[in-house]
Amino acid sequence: MKKIFLYILAGSLCFTACKKDDDDVATFTEPDDIATRNSYDEQAIQKFMDDNYLDIQGNIRAFSSTDATDDNYKKLSELNPVKLPSGVIYIIRDGVQPSPGKTIESTSQIRTMIKANYYLATNTDGIAFNPIYTGSLINTVDGSGSPITDPLFYYVKNSVLAAATTDAAKLRSYYEIEGFQEGLKYFKAYDNKSDGDAYNLQGVILVPSKAAFARDLHYNYNGYTLQNRCFVFNFEIYNAQTRPLADQ
Repeated sequence: MKKIFLYILAGSLCFTACKKDDDDVATFTEPDDIATRNSYDEQAIQKFMDDNYLDIQGNIRAFSSTDATDDNYKKLSELNPVKLPSGVIYIIRDGVQPSPGKTIESTSQIRTMIKANYYLATNTDGIAFNPIYTGSLINTVDGSGSPITDPLFYYVKNSVLAAATTDAAKLRSYYEIEGFQEGLKYFKAYDNKSDGDAYNLQGVILVPSKAAFARDLHYNYNGYTLQNRCFVFNFEIYNAQTRPLADQ
């Protein structure tokens, strides 16, 4: 009889815990105060930098609590991150930058091997990026394995803007992530590195939501809202050249 009671109790506790998890997801409400949102982003980005490192090819990896092989890696927060007035943070990985390299200008067409994820900072078990609201914007490293030229979140063609049917879609900010553009200017590009060459990612750009889409309407990249989302870009620039007229 005691065993039956214990089983019922355990099942009840499990149901309650699961229901609480479900309720946490369902009842999350975006704070009305933009200052609160900005504070969430800032704290979650800092925690992300403390919880992750760069592996030997420059990929962002999470520290493991059970595997000691990553113990000798430095946290992202220990790799000389530079914070810009916009809140954008960039980290240039030592020893893998092209020298002298090509300057990336606002008119540069880039060819890049890149991984970009988006995150929502919430205050549930402390302020952090909530894994429930995490997703991939693009991943050529683990996906196609080939660099991409001028991804849409970096540059939208004039022809796309001209063909837009709504006022919002006629704006560059509907597609482009300003914080990524801003951070990228602190990196150098390789001089037409071959698409078949192995990647060695140059660094990281972390973009708070206020320097991305904030609360504005945006292009439907993947069927999910990207409002209030922070972005983390992990990349290598294979080439940068003045954008040809035909590609503007």
